[in-house]
Amino acid sequence: MNILGISAFYHDSAACLVRDGEIVSAAQEERFTRKKHDFSFPHKAVEYCLRNSGLKVADLDFVAFYDKPFIKFERLLETYLAYAPQGINSFIKAMPLWIKQKLWMKEIIKKELSYSGKIIFPQHHQSHASSAFFPSPYQQAAFLTIDGVGEWATASFGVGKDNKIEIHKEIHFPHSLGLLYSAFTYYLGFRVNSGEYKVMGLAPYGEPKYKDMILSHLMDLKDDGSFRLNMKYFNYCAGLTMTNKKFDKLFGGPPRVRESRLEQKHMDLACSVQEVTQEVMLRMAKFVRAQTGVNKLCLAGGVALNCVSNGKVLREGIFDDIWIQPAAGDAGGALGAALFVWYQYLENKRQVKGDKDSQYGSYLGPKFDNNDIENYLNDNNIAYTRLSDEELPEKTADLIAAQKVIGWFQGRMEFGPRALGGRSIIGDARSSKMQEIMNLKIKFRESFRPFAPSVLREEVSRYFKIDKESPYMLLVAPVNDNIRCAVTPRQEQLTGIKKLQVARSKIPAITHVDYSARVQTVDKDDNPRYYNMIKKFNDKYGCPVIINTSFNVRGEPIVCAPQDAYRCFMRTNMDYLVMGNFLLEKKEQKPLDKDTDWLKEFELD
Repeated sequence: MNILGISAFYHDSAACLVRDGEIVSAAQEERFTRKKHDFSFPHKAVEYCLRNSGLKVADLDFVAFYDKPFIKFERLLETYLAYAPQGINSFIKAMPLWIKQKLWMKEIIKKELSYSGKIIFPQHHQSHASSAFFPSPYQQAAFLTIDGVGEWATASFGVGKDNKIEIHKEIHFPHSLGLLYSAFTYYLGFRVNSGEYKVMGLAPYGEPKYKDMILSHLMDLKDDGSFRLNMKYFNYCAGLTMTNKKFDKLFGGPPRVRESRLEQKHMDLACSVQEVTQEVMLRMAKFVRAQTGVNKLCLAGGVALNCVSNGKVLREGIFDDIWIQPAAGDAGGALGAALFVWYQYLENKRQVKGDKDSQYGSYLGPKFDNNDIENYLNDNNIAYTRLSDEELPEKTADLIAAQKVIGWFQGRMEFGPRALGGRSIIGDARSSKMQEIMNLKIKFRESFRPFAPSVLREEVSRYFKIDKESPYMLLVAPVNDNIRCAVTPRQEQLTGIKKLQVARSKIPAITHVDYSARVQTVDKDDNPRYYNMIKKFNDKYGCPVIINTSFNVRGEPIVCAPQDAYRCFMRTNMDYLVMGNFLLEKKEQKPLDKDTDWLKEFELD
């Protein structure tokens, strides 16, 4: 039985194919269209999912859409009526799209796919909960889903057992932890639904000076993690912005102008909202454990991508173990909707596979074999060297040790926002200069943005304060004390971005200014080529940790196909590109056609 899951029309459209309960393929539409956070109907992602399994639309038994458009429309109408006439401009802007498109989702799906079969519409948070629990390695677990907003729900918890999920309680719009975080993202001058990672990365440079102000003026937080927001400070219910003038007055000025200089105040605000988010998640987790009595937790929803908060929940020991959906945002809703149909709607039996999840490392996207890559290189007269399977790990390890920056394009593309060794840029974590080099010369992004380590699974506890696997880069853990470097009293006095000047560990390129790192553990079974390369680096150079960042530049989606990888390689200061068994050296390449304004193609955020 073939079930196609779809998410679309808000942000990060995606498609997923589930066959007889197995996740076969999944991808975001942005990877094919090259439009970051593409929200259009996922034609190309659907085409990939079908082609990858040799299917046609007629072979589909069900299509599942990740939420209920009519209920979402009901929420919009009720909200606009409640705030009328204040929200008239927002209403006028939103309604034509709903009347023409979003309300008629069943007809749109049938038309866009030329499909005449059954279409199922789970609720938004049912899709999130399904994506959290059903792929997890647990036969029974509590789940917690937190995001901006679905239909009405902004957070939910419940229990998954065998082939069923049951939502126990919800928090409803406009009271939303995700929208609170997005409000600060907006106020700090970053793009909503895109720049939240930047707020999280900026937080360690500040102090939580505004935490009490947030909790006393913006949020009424209860012991169980439930809360109400003081809506007089927010504009997202009826306006075209996230915050309003009362918010500006409370925090001493208007929102930061995008691309302007970051001041200490901005870092303190980022730190404060991050601390509040962690406090809410911890209280929620404690309440869910007490209410359900279940010792495992699954997380999904956009807020579950806040890996700092996830790490706090894990280290508190509230649950014996947690599992986080790697595509926790709306893209993962496509996967959750398809699994919801297979297990809950069709009542098929579910049996976990030992201690492994069923998401296969989230390597669910397109794969290009050596023939595909060689044909592309030859057709475009691109210089390369072909390496054997035995030569590849050692050659790459040697290049990393020589302080080279390398594009790594191997196997299937990752599903979700993280590069996990399929479409990655890699470098030497031991270099004190590599973070700045890769941020400014490769990624073309802010210097404060941290990089993540990829570490051999069996070596993770030797370097980081974590004793479990973290294959999806969704847990932040402190660097072990014996890896840290001594910091002088004068260095301790540095503030803001100046903190970057201090090497804080033996692997400084991936150690954030608060001695933390967003850890990815690499398992031989999930990604043998990536594992073998890091192991060779460890064998020769005594370090099982490398830098891993996504293979893209600022404002561009992660690369999908060989042509995307080569284009990104040539338009940055990367030194080498490894695609399949082919090694490309920058100095051997012919320059691309002159287009010095190439960055204008991308939406800089």
